[in-house]
Amino acid sequence: MAEASDSEMGSPENEALISAAQNPSSSDSDSDSDVGEAEELLRLQTLESEVSSDPSKYDAHVEYIKCLRKLGEIEKLREAREAMSALHPLTPLMWQEWARDERTARPEAFLEIEKLYEKGVFDYLSVPLWCDYLNFVQEHDPAVRECSSGGILKARNLFERALTAAGLHVAEGSKIWEVYREFEQAILLTIDENDNEAKEKQVQRIRNIFHRQLSVPLANMRSTLLAFKAWEVEQGNVLDVNSSSMDGISSHVASAYRKAMDMYDARAHLEEQIVRQDISDSERHQQFLNYLNFEQSSGDPARVQILYERAITEFPVSRDLWLDYTQYLDKTLKVANVVRDVYSRAVKNCPWVGELWVQYLLSLERARASEREISTVFDKSLQCTFSRFEEYLDLFLTRVDGLRRRISLPGQEEVLDYALIRDAFQYASDYLSPHLKCTDDLVRLHAYWARLELNLNKDLVAARGVWESLLKNSGSMFGAWQGYIAMELEAGHINEARSIYKRCYSKRFAGTGSEDICHSWLRFEREFGTLEDLEHAVRKVTPRLAELRLFKLQESKSTAASTDQIENPHKKNAREKRKSSSSRTDEQPPAKRQKDTAQNPKKVDGKGRIELENIVASNEEQELKAKDDKPDDMNKRQMKGPSHEKNKYLDQCTAFISNLDLEANYEHVRDFFSDVGGVTAIRILKDKFTGKSRGLAYVDFSDDARLAAAVAKNKKMLRGKRLSIARSDPKQKGKGAGHSNDQTGTVGESDSKESGQISSSKAPQARRDDNFQLKGRNTFAVPRNVRPLGWIDKKKKTEEETDEMPKSNDEFRKMLLKS
Repeated sequence: MAEASDSEMGSPENEALISAAQNPSSSDSDSDSDVGEAEELLRLQTLESEVSSDPSKYDAHVEYIKCLRKLGEIEKLREAREAMSALHPLTPLMWQEWARDERTARPEAFLEIEKLYEKGVFDYLSVPLWCDYLNFVQEHDPAVRECSSGGILKARNLFERALTAAGLHVAEGSKIWEVYREFEQAILLTIDENDNEAKEKQVQRIRNIFHRQLSVPLANMRSTLLAFKAWEVEQGNVLDVNSSSMDGISSHVASAYRKAMDMYDARAHLEEQIVRQDISDSERHQQFLNYLNFEQSSGDPARVQILYERAITEFPVSRDLWLDYTQYLDKTLKVANVVRDVYSRAVKNCPWVGELWVQYLLSLERARASEREISTVFDKSLQCTFSRFEEYLDLFLTRVDGLRRRISLPGQEEVLDYALIRDAFQYASDYLSPHLKCTDDLVRLHAYWARLELNLNKDLVAARGVWESLLKNSGSMFGAWQGYIAMELEAGHINEARSIYKRCYSKRFAGTGSEDICHSWLRFEREFGTLEDLEHAVRKVTPRLAELRLFKLQESKSTAASTDQIENPHKKNAREKRKSSSSRTDEQPPAKRQKDTAQNPKKVDGKGRIELENIVASNEEQELKAKDDKPDDMNKRQMKGPSHEKNKYLDQCTAFISNLDLEANYEHVRDFFSDVGGVTAIRILKDKFTGKSRGLAYVDFSDDARLAAAVAKNKKMLRGKRLSIARSDPKQKGKGAGHSNDQTGTVGESDSKESGQISSSKAPQARRDDNFQLKGRNTFAVPRNVRPLGWIDKKKKTEEETDEMPKSNDEFRKMLLKS
């Protein structure tokens, strides 16, 4: 191999290779640096994509800014900070870093950096940030640095703003006072020694700053007193600079100092609690609340406001803290600009709190803000995500309220058009109708809209159009029709109200709405109509009410049958009982069956219960049982396994609930028993045709103790209904699973007396030649409106009724004729 020439050996590439060979550790560190930088670039791309896809992610913005700052991407870093500050408030530390980075990169951009400090001190209260701001102005503002009259005035105004914002900060406020004194002392040095008047004026200004500070309860007050004495000695006064005594100090300054010391001593233990490092955030939050209660009881609004600012700096996303702060300002301070600024910061920190936006709109109205500013805030609020759609409704109503007040009140500076109200209502209807369909809130919104169209805009056609649009989408709501009728009656339109009654009296409404609308029509005709109108309404309403009563009767029977099927799952179904009890008569001709029915008496139990309704179609019962026995998806997840499917209705720890609100769901029931705990399953019985709740439910508990606690809640209210709660015991043979006896709390005794079930051991034999009797509690082919054969009233037993033998139908008819 040929040797390399001297020129080749001296090339930069070769020198780099030789250096790498001689210093392997340096080469390795460079390689590691390259790998680390590659990883940072990859992470930067990921964060950039995350911020672009979802700008609402606060943490992603923070990490993205940190990554850019580490890589030194100044331009992208500035853009990222501006994008974040437009959406989220920045912490004081982030504002300090931003300002320092800009001072290093663009020292000539004084105005831009000054704006950054202004934004920073607006977001949160921070004494270090204020000190940075004050020092920056003194060092970089040409007018202040040259001590021109304009510059000095600007600096003093800035110092006074800093004292207003943070001068009462017990722990750190003294720093602002010290910077202020140092600035004034520096000015004193610039005054000509021969200008005694100017010097004396400046000395008095510094002395006043000392006096003001000594009257404020702050930390290190004794150090401030000693500094004051030392300064007075420099001015030629004789004072003991090594003592904390007030000798040689004016009486009013000494009195103010002692009062401030007493105030500080009263707050010292509270200050210690909020700065402790060994407590959790929740405990520190509570300590701030205790401190706030103390300051509010002292009655100094400025001190309360400072403490609120300190609290929200520590807990910027505390909903309750912002609500308390703004409400306190509304009630106590009532300074429009201050309150408005606090609300703007509140909604920026907690944009998901609808109540803050509502109060913000009200504060703008109180401050007589322009329509442009109010509409801008309202539009921003609708871009936020709230936990409940009722919060959106409250926002819309607040917006309309403000427009109505400003349009109605005379002498307004800004003339508003009613079209703004109509647009707001239309926006609310389009936005909320899919989510609040068939709710009272939606009816309230449209009722308000129609009333303003009628009374404020004087447009009856538009008012009717509002109701018609609601009925088009929510015509099954009783309240919508009722509100429409009420508007027509309020306007004196009797015939129009009557026509609405005719449209809706035959509709099916939830709860008792169908009956209520019928009775309301009759009452309307009695009060406003003629005799012919009343008679017409009676002819229409009477069959409708009868139909509703029949439907409810059938519904109650169906509910009772389905309940019995669920509570007695091991009994024979109705098809088997019907086949065994009717096999004899099915084989006989109709005449023979009628004769046998008249001649062969039926045995009836002592209480003579007539249970014809128990003989029902088995197909319907099986479908009903299959629907009602099916648990919901939640219970399926909780109750898996073949053993459960076999014994899920034999669980001893089950409560039976009746009189449940028809709109109640599983979450309502679970919340009702949240204080009891141990809920393992919930079954709400539903109608197989309509799918709606029947007002009955079963709730399984993990143990008997929790079941007993649940039964103890009997007669408690849930959604306006007083619940009946009892222990379910389906293992008792021949008894139902529900009992209404409040004293025992045991389910299954009274219902079993009317169960009407024929046990398999007592089923009649289907033999053609033998006479047979239907045993059990069913009396077949007996009219409902007469007592069953052999009925005996034990309380009114007479000598003629001592015979316990059942009477035939002919004998029973003769008894009825004689009576």
